[in-house]
Amino acid sequence: MRNKFNRRHFIKKSTLVTAGITIFPSILKAGETISAGNPIRLGGPVPGRLDDPVQWIKAVKSLGYSAAVCPVQPGAPSELIRSFSIEAKKNNILISEVGVWNNMLDPDETASKAAIKKNVASLQLADEIGACCCVNISGAKGEIWDGPYPGNYLKETFDQIVENVRNIIDQVKPKSTFYSLEPMPYMLPDSPDSYLELLKAISRDRFAVHLDPVNMISSPQRYFNNAAFLSECFAKLGPYIKSVHAKDITIMPELTVHLEERRPGLGSLDYTVFLREMSRLKDVPMMMEHLDKQEDYLLAAQYIRKMGSETGIGFVE
Repeated sequence: MRNKFNRRHFIKKSTLVTAGITIFPSILKAGETISAGNPIRLGGPVPGRLDDPVQWIKAVKSLGYSAAVCPVQPGAPSELIRSFSIEAKKNNILISEVGVWNNMLDPDETASKAAIKKNVASLQLADEIGACCCVNISGAKGEIWDGPYPGNYLKETFDQIVENVRNIIDQVKPKSTFYSLEPMPYMLPDSPDSYLELLKAISRDRFAVHLDPVNMISSPQRYFNNAAFLSECFAKLGPYIKSVHAKDITIMPELTVHLEERRPGLGSLDYTVFLREMSRLKDVPMMMEHLDKQEDYLLAAQYIRKMGSETGIGFVE
């Protein structure tokens, strides 16, 4: 059963400012139907190896998507990158992100340097192809690239993350895209507030937010109050969000605490609130991920569109 929670009845009219970061309060109330929100750009993985921009566009559109992840890798020929960029713009397809997915905090210095080098190349690709952002995780202080380690939360780790991100952005000097970090359950950033701290500390206008709310639902309190948590994420991070991951989550009756990802519609994430908040943003892609089969993506998209229809929110076709 989907948990529903009362939203705050009144909102502050004034903009809040905390530690030099602008925060925009939510204007949405439970049960409200939106008639003038922005249509949402839904996307997901496109199956197959598609190195022809025209065929790639056909594949994206056949799935009903208006956003897709970057179809080429760093090091691709400039002419091919340019062709994909032109076709995407011509067909109103948003290239959501260039994902890096490596460990910039690897204890092995050689591996760490190689990871950062790939981030630089990926941000260059994102800038050249016109993606919304380049995204990675901050990294882990251990052998597993996305693993839980006590060193993930040391002060010197925070400083290293700041230095890494500044270094990547300063080398590339992107003009049309942004660098971002995906939140994770047990590394920084792991909450809206820790993301705000990084935004302030990194202090680069080309550092932005990649939002994955499910990755930050790491406790029963956030799980059962996920509607309020979603609103907090968008209220605090909304102006900086460049791409969003759409998943679902469920809690298992096992000790101590077991939280597991699910296909959208098979968990307890409040998609009514999620979609309402998304509709306040313009041209920010909402990307499904981590599903095993293409059929699952089609079912997830069907559910998300159904929830949008019930809430009065449309999708870019």
